[in-house]
Amino acid sequence: MASLLIEIIGWTGMVLILLAYFLITVNKLNSESKTYQGMNLFGAIGIVINSTTNGAYPSAGLNIIWSIVAVYGIIKGTKIFTKK
Repeated sequence: MASLLIEIIGWTGMVLILLAYFLITVNKLNSESKTYQGMNLFGAIGIVINSTTNGAYPSAGLNIIWSIVAVYGIIKGTKIFTKK
């Protein structure tokens, strides 16, 4: 049962990242939007969980970096850090 949950988490992460990319491509989201960055963040976290559980460390490493980039995008997008 736990392995099924890990697989669902990984597949959900993959769907979130691909959906975010698709929505950017068709101009339904802005790359600076919190929705886009949040989809990337939660998608990458899902893939990290799945990858580390399955021993796919290069994929885990890539998605840890992807998560950091998404967090940076979220922080950069807040009003506190935006230039006036």
